[in-house]
Amino acid sequence: MKRNTFIKTTAIASGLLFFSKYTSLANLLTKAGYEVKMLTESIGIFTEKGGTILFYLDKKGIVVVDTQFPDTAQHLIEEIKKKSQKKYAYLINTHHHGDHTSGNIAFKNLVTTIVAHTNSVANQKAAAAKQKNEDKQLYANTTFDTTWSKKLGKEVIELSYFGAAHTNGDIAVHFTKANVVHLGDLVFNRRYPYIDKNAGASIVSWINVLQQIQAKYADNTTFVFGHANDGYTVTGTKADIKAFENYLTQLRNFVINEIQLGKTKDEIIKAKAIPGNTEWRGDGIERGLTAACIELIDEV
Repeated sequence: MKRNTFIKTTAIASGLLFFSKYTSLANLLTKAGYEVKMLTESIGIFTEKGGTILFYLDKKGIVVVDTQFPDTAQHLIEEIKKKSQKKYAYLINTHHHGDHTSGNIAFKNLVTTIVAHTNSVANQKAAAAKQKNEDKQLYANTTFDTTWSKKLGKEVIELSYFGAAHTNGDIAVHFTKANVVHLGDLVFNRRYPYIDKNAGASIVSWINVLQQIQAKYADNTTFVFGHANDGYTVTGTKADIKAFENYLTQLRNFVINEIQLGKTKDEIIKAKAIPGNTEWRGDGIERGLTAACIELIDEV
């Protein structure tokens, strides 16, 4: 195997920065209008463009998980006003990507405590500096490394970090009484994932993280996902998490096999399907293939 056939210095720049400009991401994930759906009496989800937003309404305050973009965040705020006049207690970011945090700025005068993983804040600041839009950011002012929890009214909110995955700062947000967990982009439901190697993503670790999640939470847990392909929902069960774990495993195994056969990165990313996988489809397969090439070249 000739390792120099992989041009590692250009792979990230050419393959993984597709989503670095979040306007491109927004256009890809835009829905017609927006939708609010209540999962329980007090917990709902908001979808428009970008990552799924979750909100919790309690007599003691309001919690919002992820914020999409400034315009869509304002739509969310207007919808929440119809349901509650309470103050915002917490804003939580599942990770740093702009389609999950650009809307933070809409909450600047509404919430005082914003929570995220330590790495998420560092990644958000680095991305903003690179894109020269620091003035459009609102960063978390409360960070943690492994776990964080707070009781608010009837709920206990538990945040957990399991390791590098989609980035090195993704967390799970568990509303323990309702047994609802927002996974952010830890799961792309039947949509080809973005694997952000520039922000510490790891396919191998991501597989392990999904296994930890399946072991930690109850079988009847309702999970909320960051994104879903057409025909699928942004809520699901452990079966959907297992299916995504299987996809990442198939992706990893396929790329390892191709590398062992002596194929170059350019040859590998031309693949139109991952052997053994029939559920993940649509645009974007090359992103995962490129990330896998970068990650696995030194292993094989």
